[in-house]
Amino acid sequence: MLQCTAVTRVPLSEVLIALVTMPHGPDTPPDDFTLDHYVLCELGDHASYIDHAALLCPAENPDRPALWFFWTGTDTDRTHRITTAPWCPAILRHLRTDATLRCSFFNSHPTGHSWEVTDPLGDLIAGPAGTDDGATDDPRERHQP
Repeated sequence: MLQCTAVTRVPLSEVLIALVTMPHGPDTPPDDFTLDHYVLCELGDHASYIDHAALLCPAENPDRPALWFFWTGTDTDRTHRITTAPWCPAILRHLRTDATLRCSFFNSHPTGHSWEVTDPLGDLIAGPAGTDDGATDDPRERHQP
């Protein structure tokens, strides 16, 4: 399942207030918040009436709820809320190695679990895969007949 590509700007003042009042929250706000902070929906591709969701900050204790930013709509009709939500209890267990992976979404999330969601932009950011013949995605750099 592909990841949703919805992006929105985060109201920094509201996020900082939520971080300060978050029960069992971090002692200091995350360093990566800026005045023009944008978030990408982390869920799998979903219907437009379902809220988008982005993790803002986990609690200091991994078993405590995390701070999430939920939004729906676009620029002029966008509504949002900032709230804590417990983690999804789903666990993926590899039977041969007994390794486990917890879902990194909130409890009762729509769409698939985090291990089922793949980033559609990841390959674009990483760039074209290298080949032995020197081919690239830039037509100007391709070998000409």
